[in-house]
Amino acid sequence: MENAKIYGYMRVSTREQNEDRQRIALIEMGVPEKNIYADKLSGKDFNRPQYKKLLKKLDSGAVLFVKSIDRLGRNYADLNEQWRIITKEKGADIAVIDMPLLDTRREKNLMGTLISDIVLALLSYVAENERMNIRQRQAEGIAAAKARGVKFGRPPLPIPDNFYKAHSDWRSGKISMEQAARDCNMPPQTFYGKAKKYEKAD
Repeated sequence: MENAKIYGYMRVSTREQNEDRQRIALIEMGVPEKNIYADKLSGKDFNRPQYKKLLKKLDSGAVLFVKSIDRLGRNYADLNEQWRIITKEKGADIAVIDMPLLDTRREKNLMGTLISDIVLALLSYVAENERMNIRQRQAEGIAAAKARGVKFGRPPLPIPDNFYKAHSDWRSGKISMEQAARDCNMPPQTFYGKAKKYEKAD
């Protein structure tokens, strides 16, 4: 097949550093460097600029290589839909390097299509399930940390030395709350919140 018809897609999230491995694997499969499209985004959906550019290039006779199925996407329903668009609407083939069973160039008959569909459904389900498990573990970890008294977010700003005088001047009507907040170099809402806290504790 002419090289112009061979494409590669790779995706890395901001936390991952496996871009080089993906690129090397694609080049080893004969994908020209200029035909490799890469996004640095999450795999939760297909709203990715480079993927959209790539999709416009695919047509009958083209082959798209990806290193592994989760590089294409992690959302079960979306992944199946994109697979259908590429193979049925565009008429292109997909080859997943790490999973030879997921290669639509193989047997172009009902059995070959059925095997690809079953394997894809299973792998995309596993990929999404893992994504949901990660989110669940993160939520459980945050809840457990909060239960132990761990505070999230920025620590509160320390009260400036002139806060108590500004508070007194404000309460006695000498200055407005806005002026008191400015004197303490605080937004008015922050000053008011700290003032209420101080008055409760007093």
